[in-house]
Amino acid sequence: MQASSGVLRRLYFLKRSLGSQGNNRDRMHSAMVGAGLEADALAILRSITPSLDPSRHKGQAGKIAVIGGCREYTGAPYFSAISALKIGADLSHVFCTKDAAPVIKSYSPELIVHPVLEESYSVRDEEKRLISDKILAEVVKWMERFDCLVVGPGLGRDPFLLDCVSNIMKHAMQSNIPIVIDGDGLFLVTNSLDLVSGYPLAILTPNVNEYKRLVQKVLDCEVNDQSAPEQLTSLAKQIGGVTILRKGKSDLISDGHTVKSVSIYGSPRRCGGQGDILSGSVAVFVSWARQYISAAKGEEAINPAILGCIAGSALVRKAAALAFENKRRSSLTTDIIECLGRSLEEICPVT
Repeated sequence: MQASSGVLRRLYFLKRSLGSQGNNRDRMHSAMVGAGLEADALAILRSITPSLDPSRHKGQAGKIAVIGGCREYTGAPYFSAISALKIGADLSHVFCTKDAAPVIKSYSPELIVHPVLEESYSVRDEEKRLISDKILAEVVKWMERFDCLVVGPGLGRDPFLLDCVSNIMKHAMQSNIPIVIDGDGLFLVTNSLDLVSGYPLAILTPNVNEYKRLVQKVLDCEVNDQSAPEQLTSLAKQIGGVTILRKGKSDLISDGHTVKSVSIYGSPRRCGGQGDILSGSVAVFVSWARQYISAAKGEEAINPAILGCIAGSALVRKAAALAFENKRRSSLTTDIIECLGRSLEEICPVT
């Protein structure tokens, strides 16, 4: 039985390595345009996850940057950045305030930490313009290396810091880099919708309260759970076609045209930090989805943001289910992170 299992795993790997692009395209098309609301998340995840190829070099599997981390919040950017590495990204950067950097560095030597952001308390009014330009220049010199940005984990709400991050986001959009926006990044965007409006590679990942504020601000109404897919589609369309991943019992995803649900797996445990894992995971899968679409000619109509959200949602839900199975009520964010690799291996096995 074990020998048979090994043969099957090798055959599966060989098929992926040789690249059955036609079959992949057929599966992807079926997963995306199927009549049902529920996405074929596992088919999408398998299609966009790249094979491990010894000819590939460092960086080809994804280079992710997290913009976040201040005096009060150091865990969130770490969770997001380390999750990207655990899934399979090659490099993960964190751009944070100088106070947060030593703490984040102490969590893991795997992360590349840049202590370049500043808060109002450390900047005199007459220096703000100069410091803001300096911060932007420090981030921009790295920008072309990144496949995706995550903005918001542990960012805080300092006005000067948020202004600096707004400038970073504008430059990223000029460079056509996908941006996953979570946590305090959603606070920034909700109060400055023009910042992302009309940018198709912007991804918002609101929780219940963040989604409520978005609906009230954009649609001027309350959340309607009875017509959740329709309302989410309308919201995404009103913000100019950004992709929104509404977190909940079932995750709903829409870009204003397509709307899909991911409800497989899941855990009843709701420890803080799971949204940070999701933001880092989505960033990796969006970068992989763009590679997949670039290689699979004829798939240009598929939105990589939608694919990345579906894959990221499914993987994190599976990892949370595994962590809960092991730790029950005591499961923490770190337990879920440790289950990411096993979860991806079970879905996309590697020989």
